Parts: sequence; C-alpha cells; structure tokens
Amino acid sequence: MPERYDVITMGRIGVDLYPLQAGLPLARVETFGKFLGGSPSNVAVAAARLGRRTAVVTRTGRDAFGEYLHHQLREFGVDDRWVTAVDAYPTPVTFCEIFPPDDFPLYFYRQPKAPDLEIHTPELDLAAIRSARVFWMTGTGLCAEPSRSATLAALRARDRRGITVFDLDWRPMFWDTAEESAPGTTPTARYCEALALATVAVGNIDECEIATGEREPHAAARALIRAGVELAVVKQGPEGVLAVHRDGAVAEVPPLPVDVVNGLGAGDAFGGALCHGLLAGWETGRIMRYANAAGAIVASRLACSSAMPFPYEVEAALTEGAVTSRPTGATP
Repeated sequence: MPERYDVITMGRIGVDLYPLQAGLPLARVETFGKFLGGSPSNVAVAAARLGRRTAVVTRTGRDAFGEYLHHQLREFGVDDRWVTAVDAYPTPVTFCEIFPPDDFPLYFYRQPKAPDLEIHTPELDLAAIRSARVFWMTGTGLCAEPSRSATLAALRARDRRGITVFDLDWRPMFWDTAEESAPGTTPTARYCEALALATVAVGNIDECEIATGEREPHAAARALIRAGVELAVVKQGPEGVLAVHRDGAVAEVPPLPVDVVNGLGAGDAFGGALCHGLLAGWETGRIMRYANAAGAIVASRLACSSAMPFPYEVEAALTEGAVTSRPTGATP
C-alpha cells in the first residue's frame, strides 16, 4: 500500500509575477520575477520545506505556464500527480505592487475562468484524500462549480478524519454576486456548509466576518467552533494570532518583529507551519509561535513559494526573537 501523504491541499494555483522594484506602481515597474503562486499550492510547498510529504489537487492551462508550475512543484518536493491540464482556459497569472510595510495590492488575471475552478468530483482520488493526515481546502474552492461540488465531496469523503483544515481565504472578486445572492447560496452559507465538515478553521478578521458575521477575534473564534470545528485560528496581522480550541484552551501569540518586504506569502507559510505543528502533536501555543515565525520569515522576502523557510530558519527566528535577513536556504 502506498505511503499516505502528510498534507494534501486542494485549490488555487497560478504564476505570480512580482515586481523586482519596490515602491512603484505597476505602470512604472520594468522588471518582474516569476514564481509559483496560489495559496493552497504555497501551503503544500511550505509544509514540504518543513519535511512533510505533500501533494496538491489543482488544474492548470495546457500551456507553457502550466509546464512551469509542474516543474516548480517537483522542484519544491510537492507531488504533482493530481495537477491536470484544462484545454479551454489559460494558466492564471497574478501581479502585485510592493509598498512596504503593509500595502501589497493584488491583480488577478483569471478570466474567462481559472482552470483550478474546473476540478470535477469524478476525477478526485478520494481514497488518498481520505487517508491523508491533513487535508487543506480553501474558500476560493467554493466560489464556482464544479470546484464547489468537488471540494465538498472531498470534505465528505474525509468525514472529519484526521485534520481537515478550512482556510477561509475570502477573495470577493472570484464570486459571482448575482448568482450567490439567493438564500442558501450566499458565500456565508457556502462557508457554513464547509465548516460543518472541517476540524480546523484559519482566517483573518475579514474572512472570519464572512464566515461568522463576527469581527471581534474571540467572538469570531467561538462562532467558528459553534459552526463545527475543533480549533479556530484568527490571524490579526500586527496584533498577532488567536487560537481557541473546543476544549477551552486559548493561545494568544504576538507577532515576531520583522522588516517587511512583501507580506503576501506570510499566511501561506503560516499555514504550512500550522500543518507541521498539528502533525507533530505540539500544544497550541507552540504551534502558533512556530507558524508566526514562519510567516514573518516569508514577509521579510520578496517571493512566496521560493521564500518558504526550512526548519532551521524557523528555529533561528524563534531563538533570536525576531527575523534577521538571510537569503532563502542560507546556512545558519
């Protein structure tokens, strides 16, 4: 019997084209770097960097950018066997602007439709998804069919086995507001359906509000637990992170000091480290401190996927109590 995966993620993938010049609008940027992108794909990379066996379920266009993403996944040690091509749509690209410390506008090019929203239920390897120690899905996967039905089918196949993480991942520009306005079809209703099938929820304040109607962190965490999860993780940016467990355990962890270069990949690094800590069986406070440090390291770097830290880098940041600038993968 094949070895089961530590982490399987499902959802968005694309090519990030990030400026190599900070502090300029896109109209004035002359040079860009090309990177693998898409939150669940980055989470798989982040967990792989920490030594976990990972795979991603997603789709690309049948084009050169799709080939690039396969190559990158393999380079990062992420299994790409469930990354398939869609003839009808191009691989998405995403641009950003970099205005440190806290302004990083994103520009998504996912029209007429992103291939990663064309995941069909019959194509899923439900046995592998069911057996994975962690399954990670996102709110974006619920925004359109057939991805929505496939994502819910994967959750039902899990039947709350192991660790099933719902990354709230609210991207309003991906939702058809006219289609999703009837009772039972709003984003909040879709989120509630998925929360009932998950064991962990993670999101920022805006995402928690979409899922629960609550913005106050403790109230949002309690609402997520009432919706069905065992562990609610509320990311608060400069205010740190709050984690509340159904058993009553609470962890509030401040952010790690860092000179921010690009904050866009920090949440994905946090996610990969969250998976790593949960798999290790650490207590909640230790997991949050470790995930915070991983996120801070990526915030100190330009890219997302290639910036994901190795274990020694996270441990060094925790020991030093701050992130010091080192090239990705530099020796301690």
